[in-house]
Amino acid sequence: MATDVKPNAFARFGNDLHSGARSYPFVGKRRLWLLLAAVLMAVSVLIPAVGGGFNLGIDFRGGSEFVVSKTAHVDTATGERIIHEKAKDASDVRVTNIAPGTIRAQMSKLSDDETLQVKAALQEGYGVSENDVTSSFVGPTWGADVTRQAFWGLVAFVVLALIGMAFYFRTWKMSLASIAGLFFTVVVTVGLYAAFGFEITPSAIIGFLTILSYSLYDSVVVFDKIRENTEDVLERRDTTFAEQINLAVNQTLVRSINTAIVGVLPVGAILFIGAFILGAGTLQDLSLSLFVGILVGMFGTLFVSAPLYASLRLGEAQIREHTAKVESGNFKDAEVADEAEGDSSEEPAEAEKAAKSEGSADKATEDEKATEKPAKKPARATIEIHRVNLNG
Repeated sequence: MATDVKPNAFARFGNDLHSGARSYPFVGKRRLWLLLAAVLMAVSVLIPAVGGGFNLGIDFRGGSEFVVSKTAHVDTATGERIIHEKAKDASDVRVTNIAPGTIRAQMSKLSDDETLQVKAALQEGYGVSENDVTSSFVGPTWGADVTRQAFWGLVAFVVLALIGMAFYFRTWKMSLASIAGLFFTVVVTVGLYAAFGFEITPSAIIGFLTILSYSLYDSVVVFDKIRENTEDVLERRDTTFAEQINLAVNQTLVRSINTAIVGVLPVGAILFIGAFILGAGTLQDLSLSLFVGILVGMFGTLFVSAPLYASLRLGEAQIREHTAKVESGNFKDAEVADEAEGDSSEEPAEAEKAAKSEGSADKATEDEKATEKPAKKPARATIEIHRVNLNG
């Protein structure tokens, strides 16, 4: 026996968005969204400027690093005390518990003697063997190279993305709007890193570059739907260009949410494993930047790229004229005129049709006469005719 299956609330929500029964004003309040986006970007820039900069990892700032494994306890105060006693001139000291039974100590560059003294003191203070304490040094030159390469990598990505999007959509306005959403994603993500004091490492930079691809992918999905909805909109009389853009964004809203959830769940699992099981390191830095960037990227597409594209297009003369006609109802007057013109053109058509029917009737009469059998003449007349022919 067949039973009706009722869709769940989220499915009904998606159906209502796709049909237009439910709609959110992404385009109608575009000035508000763009203003809020500009404010968020400004705040993201001011946070590191006012707060003293970013929490750069040792790979960028350079310095000495010690990692103590298999410790009997993970008291960070012990490490800080040892470093201040054995390396009094050390600055920017950071001692953290990066994993169960593992302590990491970072500081400015130490001399060889200071390095040996700190290593021995950490071994004694945490009760581990000599092999459980490792030391390393990162020079500032290497950090500067990493920063420069990351910057040029970002520039190359943006330029190639700008050109690629322009060729794909065949309009520079969609390309510019996509890049604007991309910049919003990167700036706000970096601002959140500065606000919460997350450490920026080379792995985090790789994550930043990765979320650029995600942001562009989300923009392509939304803009493909916008292009589909607005392809012949200027020939329609029941909707405007702005309404079709807003409908396209609402129709892809559920897909954007699902894509963000699907992307965040595995990244969140990796972040949890990296932070609480394996400890701070490459895995945690990479997953954290991806986790933050995916969420920000979704908002960048919905509240920056799509509204900005609408603002760039709604100022065009053809679109303004079409919108004014739809909103004022002038298209209805045109329809009445078309109908009147159609009625007047029907009269000669009917006259012509009647004339054709009369002509057809006359032709049919002539055909009937032509097909009638001729009356038989007397034999004498026939003979006379033959005679004439013969004599002629």
